[in-house]
Amino acid sequence: MPMADVGELLDGPRFGPRGGRRAEALVVLCHGLGADGHDLIDLAPYWEKSLPAACFAAPDAPERNGMGPFGRQWFDLNERSPAQLEAGVRRAAAHLDAFIDAELARLGLAGDAYALMGFSQGAMTALFTGLRRDPGPRAILAYSGALIAPETLAAERANEGPVLIVHGEEDMVLPVTLSRQAEQLLRAEKVDVESLYVPGLGHGIDDGGLSAGALFLQRAFANG
Repeated sequence: MPMADVGELLDGPRFGPRGGRRAEALVVLCHGLGADGHDLIDLAPYWEKSLPAACFAAPDAPERNGMGPFGRQWFDLNERSPAQLEAGVRRAAAHLDAFIDAELARLGLAGDAYALMGFSQGAMTALFTGLRRDPGPRAILAYSGALIAPETLAAERANEGPVLIVHGEEDMVLPVTLSRQAEQLLRAEKVDVESLYVPGLGHGIDDGGLSAGALFLQRAFANG
């Protein structure tokens, strides 16, 4: 896939593989609104137990947070019409595409030796981007997110990558109904979906969600 013309590439913290070993997989972690890559890179030591030869990379989103004084955003949420959200996530996807391509090249990995994970706005970006890439990711993990522009997916879907959806049932920021709708829409498009809806959990990731993600990633890369 040719690298998108997005100007300066995204950057952010990275973790692994330990011991100087050669990376055999890439896991890209996409943070939520108002955070940055440091918000999710702490997941890497936990998931490294399942993927000891993986490089984890958590890029800072391309834009300054438009809803507060701190952090970054993948796209603007001050305007939330479907058309505005689609335009925003398409711009974000171009940046994320370029970052994935550059990281795979840097690590000397095959085009499909990667997975995408996102939380909240990062989950929206990971879902939109991952389902439209060729080669597709081994897995897409979407925590507390939503599916943007589902009406374009049938025409634009480029791979058969599996999706894990995780969402707290007490989420007051992004209601769990958004993930339930996403699951229904993805299943209608014959996407391989697993889901975990966590009772009592708000807008966050708990131990059960981390364990589900670890198992999903381990299975995704089990065959090399």
